[in-house]
Amino acid sequence: MNNPSVTPTNSSQSPLNYAQQQNTALGLDAVKIQKLNAFGMGVSRYGLAALLLIFGVLKFTNFEAKAIQPLVENSPLMSWLYQVADLRTTSGIIGVVEIGLAVMIALRAWFPRVSALGSIGGILMFVTSLSFLISTPGMWTILEGLPVPTDGGFIMKDLILLGVSIWTAAEALQYAHAERNRR
Repeated sequence: MNNPSVTPTNSSQSPLNYAQQQNTALGLDAVKIQKLNAFGMGVSRYGLAALLLIFGVLKFTNFEAKAIQPLVENSPLMSWLYQVADLRTTSGIIGVVEIGLAVMIALRAWFPRVSALGSIGGILMFVTSLSFLISTPGMWTILEGLPVPTDGGFIMKDLILLGVSIWTAAEALQYAHAERNRR
């Protein structure tokens, strides 16, 4: 339980000591917290890479090529692809990009800068896919006066994936910077 007599404003306790005491009281010392953070980062990074790999492979199926058609053809950022390639080729191009980004992100342990570039590519990709919420007809409906996603609900996951991409880009860049400074 928290000890109400030990607060950060107590003159005998610094805020750091207070935080350490509270974390220890929860059974979490600095080492456990660091391990939890590293585990969470690994799950986030390699989960992102796995999803991008799966999404990329699916782009080579006829079903997925047809499923993304309304999104791509209504996008001011991507509709030009159908002017230079057919349905399946356009989907395949997107798939190659997703697979490439997945591989780049997964290379963090060996090539942190490459991983950061993959995450930055993920940021651009997820911003683009979130723009489908605005550019694609039928993504929203009004229920009881409130806009709610209809067909666009599945794209809402990209908001979380955007956040993970930002986080993994920053972490890989911090690691690359630290590595460079150690040399």
